[in-house]
Amino acid sequence: MTSDIRDILELEKDAPAEITREAIIGIDKTRKMQPNKYKKEKRPEGMAREVFALLCNDNRDAPPLLPTDSGQGYKHVKAKLGMRKVRQWKWLPFSNPARKDNAVFHHWRRVTDEGKEYPFARFNKQVSIPTYTDTEYLQELQSPTWTRAETDHLFDLCHRFDLRFIVIHDRYDTNKFPTGRTIEDLKQRYYFVCHTLAKMRGTECSAGSEPKLFDADHEKKRKEQLKRLFERTPEQVEEEQMLLAELKKIEIRRKERDRKTQDLQKLMTAADLSMDNRKQEKKMPPKRKLAHQIPRRSMDTTVCVRSRILGTRELLGSVRITRAEVPGIKPHDARRQRYASV
Repeated sequence: MTSDIRDILELEKDAPAEITREAIIGIDKTRKMQPNKYKKEKRPEGMAREVFALLCNDNRDAPPLLPTDSGQGYKHVKAKLGMRKVRQWKWLPFSNPARKDNAVFHHWRRVTDEGKEYPFARFNKQVSIPTYTDTEYLQELQSPTWTRAETDHLFDLCHRFDLRFIVIHDRYDTNKFPTGRTIEDLKQRYYFVCHTLAKMRGTECSAGSEPKLFDADHEKKRKEQLKRLFERTPEQVEEEQMLLAELKKIEIRRKERDRKTQDLQKLMTAADLSMDNRKQEKKMPPKRKLAHQIPRRSMDTTVCVRSRILGTRELLGSVRITRAEVPGIKPHDARRQRYASV
């Protein structure tokens, strides 16, 4: 704007500024990089880099000796407490109905829940163990290998440990009954008694489910197989994997062979059908076209060709050239001469 006013007033213009590199690039002298006032301290030998960074930072401020409160914390309290009254808790005694010793324990509980049943007592699920009378035992439950006292001891352990037969076998009184019973023997005796009682009383049969027996031989074989499987050597495991891989290859080849057989059967069936269709077509007489079905153009062409053939035959019949008439000409030359005259 200053230059415009000077032009209007016809004043002398200022001398144009010299074009320099700084004027083109726009480098400000005040913005030139200043040398760092702080000297870079060297990390002492043997000191970790992380520890040295904690001691000396960029601003070269000394670390604080005591924690200070800058006053910049949360603006609002995070926990929004309600305006209702806090429910009261009380140290109360309780007893578990699952226990038979009437033991009393204490725990913290709301005052409103005082007098209620222990909430975890509903998870106490017990197995119903059948009992038998002397008459039932004498009638159906007697066994040559089991006595009445040993059977009673077995059912007492089953009732105490909820049919955990491994624990039952561990707690079995071998001093009183030195018979060397296995877990399978204990299971077989227990389930035999349950099956016989259910059959006598008709409890499970009336519900529509047949009581089941325990097969001790099958259980022994199963455990023996598991033991053999567990005791395999690495060589046997590798051999089994190789056999399984070969079995997979055999199955793949069998499936491929079955697929090719099916494709070949389809081709043979299609060929038989085509042969049957051809035989039927040969047996049927060909259809003759009527005069009105033949195109006009084709009829005219056929008539012209037939007339030309008849005219040529008449000409050949009227012109007869023999060997005697033309001496020195062979029969095939006479034939050529005749065709040439035509």
